[in-house]
Amino acid sequence: MGVLRRRAAAGKGARESGADTGVFPVLRHRVTFPCRAEWPRLAVCENHAPPAALRPSPEQEAQPVAAANNPTARRRRLGVELRRLREIAGMTGEEAADRMSWSGSKLSRIERGQVATNSDDVRDLLELYEVTDPDLRQSLIMLARESRRRGWWHVYGDVMPERFDVYLGLEPEASTLRFFQAEIVPGLFQTAEYARALMRAHPSPVTEDEIERRTELRIRRQEVVFNDSPPHIWALLDESILYRPVGGPAVMAGQMRRLLDIHEKSHVTLQVLPFAAGAHSGLNGSFDILEFPESDIHAPRLVHVENLTSSLYIEKAKEVAFYTVAFEHLRTAALHPERTREVLSEAEQRLRSEEEGETDES
Repeated sequence: MGVLRRRAAAGKGARESGADTGVFPVLRHRVTFPCRAEWPRLAVCENHAPPAALRPSPEQEAQPVAAANNPTARRRRLGVELRRLREIAGMTGEEAADRMSWSGSKLSRIERGQVATNSDDVRDLLELYEVTDPDLRQSLIMLARESRRRGWWHVYGDVMPERFDVYLGLEPEASTLRFFQAEIVPGLFQTAEYARALMRAHPSPVTEDEIERRTELRIRRQEVVFNDSPPHIWALLDESILYRPVGGPAVMAGQMRRLLDIHEKSHVTLQVLPFAAGAHSGLNGSFDILEFPESDIHAPRLVHVENLTSSLYIEKAKEVAFYTVAFEHLRTAALHPERTREVLSEAEQRLRSEEEGETDES
């Protein structure tokens, strides 16, 4: 324990924010789907969730995702294992941090994979937890070294907000992505033209070169997620997105076509939440729920909420539960996927007509 004593004498520590992790079991519901047409444009349904046949099959749910060969994945795996070893040693996080002369938040962030740690810190933790297995020690030390490497997205660091670093690492390693979007088409589904129009509307000044770099990053992100073994994606889009004229009729028509193409992908379930749904559980804004393979991460779910200047990652069980239930309520209030396809097609036709009208006027 000489290293630990020297560190205690040196008073080494770091003040970093952190929060406890939590696990919430997967909610699964089977509901019937009787629909009635009550509104002129959109069909409203008694129990709006898709029937069991439209839910991912056990084979789809068990489909392996692409290996998460990125530093964020390595940090999370390392953190999970270090937390497991601490618990086996019978120590609380506070006790272990105190013995290391660290702040409790530093250890918490390491265990949750939010920050990279160096091999010396890992060695000291393994010494503290009395881990003697040479193979385990070596594998964790190697994982710590690899977790400090940069991900593919770091080449876009000049135009990418730092807060997005974590999300880009987590997204492709998820087994399931669920998101509710209240205002705009989700980034994973955006066309380049739609993305550029959004960026030009951002309050912070950006050059055309920066817009092109950010658009390139967004398209690259889509390629990474939509790989040979993509996650199952369940997306809920507020109907207002179909009417908000981002970039004009031509851009919007192209975006509707992109949504229709995505709708046909076997691993994607896409639903529109109609105006007719009235007040609903997503009125406070958009959110994402990322679910990870239990065998890989051992921390199955987290919630991501983003605003103009920051990103919030929620892992506490009770808070994740609120968002999970909110998503279930939104899902059951949304249109059946088949009706969603019809609505998207109608939107594309409407926008094509508007585009032709603009052309005639010019």
